[in-house]
Amino acid sequence: MNKPDLSVNIAGIFLRNPVMTASGTFGYGEEFAEYVNLEKIGALVTKGLSLRPKAGNAMPRIVETPGGMLNAIGNDV
Repeated sequence: MNKPDLSVNIAGIFLRNPVMTASGTFGYGEEFAEYVNLEKIGALVTKGLSLRPKAGNAMPRIVETPGGMLNAIGNDV
């Protein structure tokens, strides 16, 4: 039986599949290697970085909600 082709092209970046980690929640993947086969994930999304410091959003930046934590560190442009 043939496996379906799940590959995608996002902004010119080819991924074997569209499964990506949420930004900044997965470290560099090494911490999760015993739980998840990292070869099966389409991409690891790291926390955003910038060359120059940014002020970020006003407080509160992290709040608890009924669905979990909401993180809005962001950058104040």
